[in-house]
Amino acid sequence: MSSARVGAARPKSQIKVTRTGSSIIGPPRAPMRNRILRGDSVEIMRALPSESVDIVFADPPYNLQLANRLTRPDQSVVDAVDDEWDKFADFSAYDGFTRDWLAAARRLMKPNATIFVIGSYHNIFRVGAIMQDLGFWILNDIVWRKNNPMPNFRGRRFTNAHETLIWAARDASARNYTFNYEALKAGNDDCQMRSDWLLPICTGAERLKDESGRKTHPTQKPEALLARILLAASNPGDLVLDPFFGSGTTGAVAKRLRRDYLGVEREEFYADAASARIAAIEPLSEDAVAQAPSKRSEPRIAFASLVEAGLVAAGATLTDAKRRHKAVVRADGALAIGSIVGSIHKTGALVQGLPACNGWTFWHFETAGALAPIDDLRAQAREQLRAAAE
Repeated sequence: MSSARVGAARPKSQIKVTRTGSSIIGPPRAPMRNRILRGDSVEIMRALPSESVDIVFADPPYNLQLANRLTRPDQSVVDAVDDEWDKFADFSAYDGFTRDWLAAARRLMKPNATIFVIGSYHNIFRVGAIMQDLGFWILNDIVWRKNNPMPNFRGRRFTNAHETLIWAARDASARNYTFNYEALKAGNDDCQMRSDWLLPICTGAERLKDESGRKTHPTQKPEALLARILLAASNPGDLVLDPFFGSGTTGAVAKRLRRDYLGVEREEFYADAASARIAAIEPLSEDAVAQAPSKRSEPRIAFASLVEAGLVAAGATLTDAKRRHKAVVRADGALAIGSIVGSIHKTGALVQGLPACNGWTFWHFETAGALAPIDDLRAQAREQLRAAAE
């Protein structure tokens, strides 16, 4: 989270965008990559080419409204966010700022791009309403549960132990946005990834500090949070935009995961720290970040094709994993249970008394004295198709 106030409009040809003072002379024809652009986020985004980024991560000012300094019970002062970039005259000013940067970011998103915006109770509800007003289509709200949050020193409220992320598509028509479901599930012990993420706040060697030991940036986000976001909703080579670049967590994680980044940061001190941080990052090997195969992208194989290929014999008996139900494979690829004939999905649902069933994982065949799902046979058929194509 960093600064990016909306200033007086200036001609695009005058926008200062780099630490060296170079400017964009008219809208660029191709998106810049792996750069930190210095200046006002809205002005810079307005000068970038439309529909040029694959994913946006935004950690905007939260408008914390801290009127007085915070102290612990021992009267020591809490290093809270009291920087000028987090202060707004009133809610109306904050809403105007939010509307401007969101509209600018939305213009830069490709039709199937998505955006993550993080915030706290101070601002996230206002942000969400404005996103919907602008036409964004909310896909999820995600709760980042902090396993080491700062306590409520005065004992007058619940400990504020989470922040909220809004994940949204550019509009309601987006259908092919990136969501690496299988990869997330595989890394989560074969369970669907939930929308509550338990992750620690940024501490230890990851926290950037100056020579006196003071935090370089007051709201530096943990790399684990950005890694989960980018692994979930982007692919290697994608361009991620961060309009509030701060200490450069987005850029550091993007580089490590072989994504490209484009950061916007108003404060020179933060931009310098981010640049040095990213320069020290070594990208992971291509194998370590290669896109996991998606079942949805694999060629469709009908059960009848397995029968025709001889992978399943007509007249064979299939059972469920616990051998409670049996079905006979017909020559036409349907299953028969007594006088009932239907697809692998319909018959699987019928015997369980359910409205639907994935027959590929429900029905099993006998192999080497054990049971295996017929989905294994489908995988064999796909492998045969790949070999034939080579």
